[in-house]
Amino acid sequence: MSTVLNEHERVIEAPAEVVGALLDRLSADDDPIFPTPAWAAMTFDRPLGVGATGGHGPVHYSVTEYEPGRRVRFAFTPPDNGFHELTVEPMGEGRCRVRHVLETELLGRNRLLWPVVVRPLHDTIIEEVFDNIERAAAGGCARPVRWSPRVRLCNRLMWSRPETVGTPEAARLIRTAVDRPDYEDAYRMELLPGQPRDPEAWTGILRDAFPVIAREGGELLLEVEAAGLTARASILVDGRHVTLSTAVRADALRSRAYWSVVKRVHPFMARMMMRRTHRELALATPHAGERDLERRRSAVSGPSHLVSG
Repeated sequence: MSTVLNEHERVIEAPAEVVGALLDRLSADDDPIFPTPAWAAMTFDRPLGVGATGGHGPVHYSVTEYEPGRRVRFAFTPPDNGFHELTVEPMGEGRCRVRHVLETELLGRNRLLWPVVVRPLHDTIIEEVFDNIERAAAGGCARPVRWSPRVRLCNRLMWSRPETVGTPEAARLIRTAVDRPDYEDAYRMELLPGQPRDPEAWTGILRDAFPVIAREGGELLLEVEAAGLTARASILVDGRHVTLSTAVRADALRSRAYWSVVKRVHPFMARMMMRRTHRELALATPHAGERDLERRRSAVSGPSHLVSG
């Protein structure tokens, strides 16, 4: 066996009670410090507290100790072992130290995965947690962590993939756009914290190559004409997911011959383009600490425009 002790700490120019309040919102819907949506969110089966079970991405753990505003410890779920914890330590008026400690025994293939993959990702995520604490508590982060080429590659390879689904009932435009379609498919991905909810932002899935011909609520209908095909694509944002749907009819001999070839690669291309756009929009989303700071500023300033009537 091989023991790992991994420690990170940073001095934050903000009172411990302010930083502790951020710590208490870990895993909440408005979690201000975990680095989503670039990384999988920390989620539990209940609000943060002893006994809560969950984790982030493929890493699973439960809360075993919790001192609100001061410390939270997580025990890894078997077959993993050990713990990781976050603490906030006052350092006088207006300053505090945030510390993260991970301790575990590496077993089996984890001996190889830890130095090659897990440690670079872990170190980056923890430093991004500290970055977000600085952004939310102190108003900005002077030296945010930079991703190494290895971390960037791992993030790309680990990104979630679209799920094949039926055409959603809510996608009314695509369901009536093509009479007696020869082919239909739909793929969806979960909307992550901070990602846009306006379907216009998702037209990059098709690289803005096709005109939008209709909009209804959270759905856009796009005209996808090629080689005589009657084809439409739909982008639906329903609050939890973004869904790309396609309907195609090939009437003429030429269009049927064309589609017999294209439909073999269409599912692969549709999923690839959707996954690529999903990741691009996630990485372009403001950081969790920035989003929290903006929410609080908006709450203080109120609406930025006058409403008359």
